[in-house]
Amino acid sequence: MKKVIQLFAITAASFSSIGIVFADSINATIVAGHPPVFRWVKHLENTFIPAANNELDGTQYTFTWSQHYGGSLAKVGSVLEATEEGLAEVGYVSTLFESSKLPLQNVTYFTPFVSNDVTEISSLIDSLNHSNKDMINEWHSNGVEYLGGATGIDEYLLMTRFPLASMDDLASKKIAAPGPAVNWLEGTGAIAVSGDLTRYYNELKAGVYDGVIVFATAAVPSKLYEVAPYISKVGFGAQYAGSIVANKDWFDSQPKEVQLALKSAANAQRIAYHQDLTQAIESSMNLMVENGAVVSTINSQFQQSWVNGMDNVALKWAAHLDQQGKAGTQVLKTYLDTMRENGVQPARNWDQE
Repeated sequence: MKKVIQLFAITAASFSSIGIVFADSINATIVAGHPPVFRWVKHLENTFIPAANNELDGTQYTFTWSQHYGGSLAKVGSVLEATEEGLAEVGYVSTLFESSKLPLQNVTYFTPFVSNDVTEISSLIDSLNHSNKDMINEWHSNGVEYLGGATGIDEYLLMTRFPLASMDDLASKKIAAPGPAVNWLEGTGAIAVSGDLTRYYNELKAGVYDGVIVFATAAVPSKLYEVAPYISKVGFGAQYAGSIVANKDWFDSQPKEVQLALKSAANAQRIAYHQDLTQAIESSMNLMVENGAVVSTINSQFQQSWVNGMDNVALKWAAHLDQQGKAGTQVLKTYLDTMRENGVQPARNWDQE
C-alpha cells in the first residue's frame, strides 16, 4: 500500500510538472418553465450553457449541467421559488408571471403602447436590473442573483376567433392575457382572463377563450393561427418578460471566475436571443398569413380610444409600490424618461398625468 501511495504521489507530481491540472467540476441544475420550443429556452441550451463553459476554458473549473425545461422541475411562475429554494442553481425566471414578488421588474407591462423596439426595451431593463439598487434588492429579497439575459418580447398582438373591426366587437368576449397584461383590456368591454402560452391553444380550440394577447414569435410554435386566425395589431408594444438568475447562496459561494462566467454567458444569451428574434419576427408573421391568418392594423382613432379608455394603471401601480417602500414612481419615471430621450413617443405618457 505504501508503494501505491508513493506511486500516486509521483504520478500527480509528474502531471503537475508538465502543466496538467485536474479541473474542479461544478454541478449546476438549470430550469425553465417553458419548453425549448420557445426561443428564450432554446438559447439556454444553445447559447448560455456553451458560453458559460467557454468562459471557464483555461481555468481550473468546469460546469456539469443538468437541464430541466417545460415544467419538468418547475412550472411557469414557479421557477423563482424553485431557484430560491435551491432546487436549481440557475433558473430562467419569467418575470411577468412573478409580478407579486418582482413588481418593479414588470414596469413595461404596466406601460403598454410605448414602443415596438424590443431590443431597446430589453437592453434598458437589463441595465436597470444590473444598476438600480431597488431592482437589485428585489432579486436579492427573493434569494437570487441577477445574471442577465434580459428577454424582450416582440410586439404583442390580439389574436381572436372573430374579426375585429371596432371596440363593440370585444364586448363580452373572453380574452386571455399573460400576467399584468390583463390590465390592457380594461375599458374595452372584453372579459379579461389570466392565461399563458402553455394553455392558449387548447383553450381557444375548446372555445373557453375567444382570443388571446400574444406575440408573433410565440404564436407560430404554438400554432395559434389554427384556432385564432384573426390577428389585430393594436399597438400594445414590445415588453420585457424574463431573465436568467442564480440561487444567491450558491452564487456567492462560487469562485470569482465562475461568477464572471455566468454573467458573461447571460449577456451573450441576451445578444444572441435578440439577433435571432429580430430575424424571426417578419418570418413568423409571413408564416401565419401563409397558413390562413388575416392580419389587420387598427386605425389611430381606434387605438387612441383604447388607450384613453384605460385607467392609468401605471400610476396606480407606482403609487401602490411607493406605499410599500419600493421605488415604483422612480422606476416608472426612469424607464419612460429614458425611452423618450431615445426618441420614443408613447401613445400615452403614463407618468405625466
